[in-house]
Amino acid sequence: MSTSPRIYINGKFYDKMEAKVSVYDHGFLYGDGVFEGIRIYNGKVFKHKEHIDRLYDSARAIHLTIPISANEMIQAVEQTVKENNKKDGYIRLIVTRGAGSLGLDPRKCEPNIIIIVDDISLYPKALYENGMEIVTASTIRNHPNAVNARVKSLNYLNNILAKIEGIRAGCQEALMLNHKGEVAECTGDNIFIVKNDKLKTPPVDAGILEGITRNTVIELAQQLNIPFMETSMSRHDVYTADECFLTGSAAEIIAVTKCDERSIGSGKPGPITKKLQEAFKALIG
Repeated sequence: MSTSPRIYINGKFYDKMEAKVSVYDHGFLYGDGVFEGIRIYNGKVFKHKEHIDRLYDSARAIHLTIPISANEMIQAVEQTVKENNKKDGYIRLIVTRGAGSLGLDPRKCEPNIIIIVDDISLYPKALYENGMEIVTASTIRNHPNAVNARVKSLNYLNNILAKIEGIRAGCQEALMLNHKGEVAECTGDNIFIVKNDKLKTPPVDAGILEGITRNTVIELAQQLNIPFMETSMSRHDVYTADECFLTGSAAEIIAVTKCDERSIGSGKPGPITKKLQEAFKALIG
C-alpha cells in the first residue's frame, strides 16, 4: 500500500496535500528557477553529485543564489529519500526565485528549496521492447542568445509546445531542431543515432541540455569500445540512421524506430542500442 509522499520545503517536511508555496513565488509567476530530475535505484541516488553540480551551474547562470551549500543540498536530498523510504523512484529537486512582488524585479525574493520523492513511469513497457515513434516539432529549441538550453530552468514552455505537437501526432516524444535547423534533442530526452556501427549525438553547442544519462551512455560506449563522436546532425541523419535512441533520467535508454513516418534501420531496436541498455541496467544494479 502506497503512502502519500513527504515533501521537503526549506528544511521541513510536509504531507503532499499540505506542501505549499506562495502564489507570489516567481517560480510560479514567471518560471523563474531551476530544477533537476534524479533517479533512485536500490536506495541509492544515481549520479547525485553530477546532478547537484548541474543544479548549481544552472542557478549561477540565472543569477540565482541557492541558500545552502552543495554538500548541504546532497544531505537534504538523501534525507528526503530516507523520509519517504523510497528504494526505487524519482526525485524532483526545485529551487525557485521565491516570493516577491508582481513585477519582474527579483531582488526582494527569498529562494525556496523543494524536494519531491515519488514514483515515475514515463513510457509504457511495450515501447522499451519495440521502440517508439517520434515526429519533428515546428517549435525550435531555445535560441542560444536567449535562455541557454544548458540551464535546466523552470521555464519549459517551448518543450511543452513541442510535446503538444508530438501528442497531437500520436507520438510520445517530439524531435526539436535548433535555430539553424539542426537536430538538437527531444522535448525531455537527448538523442543518439548509430550509423555504420558508429555512435553519434549532437554536441552541447547544438542547443541541448547536457544530460546526465547522456554523459553516462557516452562513458558506457567508451568502455564497450563503441566508436563515438559528437557531431551536428540533420533530420536526414536521423532518417537514414541504422539505429536511434533517446536518453534521460526518467526515460533511461529507449529506442526510436520511426521518425516522421520513416522507419529507422530495421524498424526494431538495434544491437548497439540493446548493448547499451544492458550495460546501463548492469550499472544501476
